[in-house]
Amino acid sequence: MSSSSPASGPAPISGTAPGPLSLCAREPHVPADHLVAEMVPPPRFDSVRFSTYVPDPDQPSQREAVRVLEDFAGGLGEAPGASGGRRGFLGFGRRAPKTPAGPRGVYLDGGYGVGKTHLLASLWHATPAEPSRKAFGTFVELTNLVGALGFQQTVRTLSGHRLLCIDEFELDDPGDTVLVSSLLARLVEAGVALAATSNTLPGKLGEGRFAAADFMREIQGLSAHFHALRIDGDDYRHRGLPEAPAPYSDERVTRAARETEGASLDGFPALLDHLARVHPSRYGALTDGLTAVCLTGVRPVPDQSTALRLVVLADRLYDREVPVLASGQPLDRLFSEEMLEGGYRKKYFRAISRLTALARDAAPLTDTA
Repeated sequence: MSSSSPASGPAPISGTAPGPLSLCAREPHVPADHLVAEMVPPPRFDSVRFSTYVPDPDQPSQREAVRVLEDFAGGLGEAPGASGGRRGFLGFGRRAPKTPAGPRGVYLDGGYGVGKTHLLASLWHATPAEPSRKAFGTFVELTNLVGALGFQQTVRTLSGHRLLCIDEFELDDPGDTVLVSSLLARLVEAGVALAATSNTLPGKLGEGRFAAADFMREIQGLSAHFHALRIDGDDYRHRGLPEAPAPYSDERVTRAARETEGASLDGFPALLDHLARVHPSRYGALTDGLTAVCLTGVRPVPDQSTALRLVVLADRLYDREVPVLASGQPLDRLFSEEMLEGGYRKKYFRAISRLTALARDAAPLTDTA
């Protein structure tokens, strides 16, 4: 790592050529009510639909997943509350629609990069309800919402929804397991349909997520509400594509940041320190408006708490399609072997996959640098 690596880029000065922005200079504040309003598919998935999903011809489970989800979306037209105010308060004054037979949830389980989020977002778009009556968020965003609103208020807020989509459903913390299982049980009682995705590790392919030995009793009880659906395939982010570019020099990254409007420039160690001072629920706002993130002096993260914060940032950058240009060590060496073999390994593998894709997207930034 170069000793001249910047901790942060200079802020633009009125009347001069703008310099790069800095993540470390940002301290976003997001009101709690905005957290609910922002529970929609991220910008990367604004325009996805079932028709734009391209199944791998060698993986019939992908085509089957589209069929099942299209049917599931069609069945939500008669969800509780679909007739609006005509039913009367708590459903009195009108006969409630018949509860659909079978599970009121679908669970997409599969490897990295098989298009599960694309399908989940397509389900959100296809569900016949106003955006305010359906919610989409990651597991982390859902737990953050409970932290911001409180459990009971979250139940009241989401109970009026027709559909709740949960991406990256990973219960690797006992406290979150109990919290989310309790929340979803209450929402199921209120008639909210559920959909979720989860990644399967390479060594766990073929193992049903709800039957996995590491799932706790609370979630095993909730599994009766879900139809589990496996999606097999290779990571599309790397299918037939070259390896991620090797790290660039500090000088080249700095030059690209200064020549790219809307790019940020930060030293990696300083950024990790800054993430510790910003709540993960604000990482999306932290990256809003950026055209690229440029980092100097990338090195392995020092501990698990730092690593988990970096995973959330990687998810938000990927959601917003923000390229990542970096110097230092390769992005696939951010996490130690011990981390990649531990309880949070699924998160780390996902982060590596997504950061690799974003690093590939950043290659054109160096053409003129």
